[in-house]
Amino acid sequence: MQISEKGLDLIRKFEGLRLDTYDCPAGKLTIGYGHTGSDVKPGLIIDAEKATALLMEDVKRFEKSVNELVKVPMTQGMFDALVSFSYNLGAGSLQSSTLLKKLNADDKQGAADEFLKWNKAKGKPLAGLTARREGERELFFA
Repeated sequence: MQISEKGLDLIRKFEGLRLDTYDCPAGKLTIGYGHTGSDVKPGLIIDAEKATALLMEDVKRFEKSVNELVKVPMTQGMFDALVSFSYNLGAGSLQSSTLLKKLNADDKQGAADEFLKWNKAKGKPLAGLTARREGERELFFA
């Protein structure tokens, strides 16, 4: 599967667009729509076109991970929500999550309820992460 425009809109909404580097709430150097990596250096400035290209590159990695990790049929909304979740937290977080275990056991309601537990950065709940997880949970059932 591939992410839909709804899924991309959710990622863009919650990541926001920054054309210069910044430290995200988890302390990682970030640019564009939440892009991190060894290519992100202090003082880097990009344009909106580059930010979109980085977003699409990153999304492809997370689409691949979700497609490999989920063993049950998914709706487009489920897939989009899981790609957004992975984009924000990393595929490793999805891989080790109770959310994935419940989904692969075909407990969709139980899986959806797990989204809301992933709203912390450095151990503290953040309003933005709470809103994102609620958005992902809503998209999961769309």
